[in-house]
Amino acid sequence: MLSNDRTSSLILGLCLLAGLTLLGILLGNAALDFKQLDRSVTVKGLAERELNANIVIWPIQFTLADNDLQQLYESIERDSKKIRTFLAANGVNLDEISQAAPAITDKSANMYGGDSGAPFRYTAQQTVTVYSENIAAVRTTMSLMPELGKQGIVLTGGYESQPEYLFTRLNEVKPEMIEEATRKAREVAEKFAADSASTLGKIKQARQGQFSISPRDQNNPHIKKVRVVSTVEYYLSD
Repeated sequence: MLSNDRTSSLILGLCLLAGLTLLGILLGNAALDFKQLDRSVTVKGLAERELNANIVIWPIQFTLADNDLQQLYESIERDSKKIRTFLAANGVNLDEISQAAPAITDKSANMYGGDSGAPFRYTAQQTVTVYSENIAAVRTTMSLMPELGKQGIVLTGGYESQPEYLFTRLNEVKPEMIEEATRKAREVAEKFAADSASTLGKIKQARQGQFSISPRDQNNPHIKKVRVVSTVEYYLSD
């Protein structure tokens, strides 16, 4: 009876030993597989386009001065009409032209008294704005602005009178650019995998960067550089 118990215990012990050995092998393989699965490479892909802006906002500012306020307003209306006529004659539609309220300064009301010797009591600044999709016609008109000066209109330069060019068709090019950026990222990842004697696997995670739109250069603000960078992480295996 005692001999049978010892035999049973021995068999049980051998079974436990075999089971623990097998479990150790399985855990070792699982750890190895997990380590292999954890190997990855992160790459970036860039897509760029040079595209023409599709909207121009062009503020045309001019100044006037007078001692008679009523006469000043009449001069503002006269010169604004000249500008609208000039724009229309050069291909700008009248419904693309808007006119803000003039900014009037009464120098005699200056609380600091610094303009007491000014020759005119009132000065005015008026802005006529062009908002158009016909950028070619507007840019041609810009080159003809000296004609307004010959008509006695005192145009104001500076930052506030600079034209602004907008590109609002991003949704039309976004899918194609994202596809290109992702493809370029994969090309980089494949080259890395080949150089490291690895095999490129599935995407672990991907992040699409924000699109940026900027002028191509200072002399051509109507030509926009559109770019996006995609960051993609791929699994690697031997």
